[in-house]
Amino acid sequence: MNKYLKYLLPMIFLLGLSACSGEGADSYTLYRSGVGLPDLRIHVASFDTNQGSDEQFKTYNRDNCETAKQLFQSQPNVTVKYWCEKGGYKK
Repeated sequence: MNKYLKYLLPMIFLLGLSACSGEGADSYTLYRSGVGLPDLRIHVASFDTNQGSDEQFKTYNRDNCETAKQLFQSQPNVTVKYWCEKGGYKK
């Protein structure tokens, strides 16, 4: 198995989760900087699933954003910075 495939499959899964809509109060957005441009803000994914008021899902979007951030950031030779912000995408 390709050594990068073990990183790619979970990222594809997480990005698929980000396609669910809901724009709830607990939505999170994943951004990254640019190569050689640390102040650049590039939208990577939005985590805004609406799980209702179920307490067990209170941190669902934040947790998935942080997991995706760590997966992207831990790839070999990544020189950009990834970060999560609370709320929907903002330019």
